[in-house]
Amino acid sequence: MPAKSPVQQFEAACRAQGVPVTVQRRRIFEALLGRTDHPTPDEVYTAVKDTLPGVSRTTVYRVLETFVALGILAKTCSPTAATRVDPRTQRHHHLVCRRCDRLFDVDDTAVTHRIHPPDVRRQGFAIDDYSIYFTGICAACRAQEEPSALKSRPAGPTGRPRKPPKRRGPRS
Repeated sequence: MPAKSPVQQFEAACRAQGVPVTVQRRRIFEALLGRTDHPTPDEVYTAVKDTLPGVSRTTVYRVLETFVALGILAKTCSPTAATRVDPRTQRHHHLVCRRCDRLFDVDDTAVTHRIHPPDVRRQGFAIDDYSIYFTGICAACRAQEEPSALKSRPAGPTGRPRKPPKRRGPRS
């Protein structure tokens, strides 16, 4: 039996939860397929408004909230950015650019294996998932800011250009 397409999986998830598969839900889901840019609800609205005449921003927001409730999407945000949706619902981490607010996925299992959630039993809290956000400056923003500096110095292990070595005076 051939594997189900993402649209077939979407339809099955809706039906399993008793959620009707409407034209709006299907088109919004299709607009999210293959996206890796963590769009805002407004960006999703812009992507579908021409193919869904008469669709409102409110409808798009409600559909995205329904998708989050169904586990089809994850909601994510950064300290400086608007709420965004993420088609990847399995645990992964993000890089957040402080200049342009873009989010990038990090697929480094070493991060997940090294991080141990804190013991929060005394607070009566039960952690069921976590995500880590690393903040910095993305390559595109860095290239706009200091193109000659990036080319002249090789990157270090953190991805930042290496600093020139400090000159030390003679030892006495």
